[in-house]
Amino acid sequence: QVQLVESGGGLVQAGGSLRLSCAASGRTFSSYTMGWFRQAPGKEREFVATIARMLGTRYADSVKGRFTISRDNAKNTVYLQMNTLKPDDTAVYYCAADQTGWRTTYEPLDYTYWGQGTQVTVSS
Repeated sequence: QVQLVESGGGLVQAGGSLRLSCAASGRTFSSYTMGWFRQAPGKEREFVATIARMLGTRYADSVKGRFTISRDNAKNTVYLQMNTLKPDDTAVYYCAADQTGWRTTYEPLDYTYWGQGTQVTVSS
């Protein structure tokens, strides 16, 4: 069992930056693919970014060039650096773990473990 706890959300003006963190329990963090998803009110959960155990990454087109995903296996933590934020980025952000570790999948169903989410609000 893996527990994921997100932090770092908050209120920021358009054009600003935030860094989200997701701390994972357990000794197998380094073997997982870790992903970030988000869900805005009235919308489906959507893929944001993912990083595999060999550090391959994948991004949604909507965040490419603005967001960066990274991981620190020594700290069992995955990060999402978000720059040049837009009001459309407002959502609850979730981190998730895919046990396979080798793929950079954007499908929510491929992820086994999920955090509770952290709210990001971008004002115009």
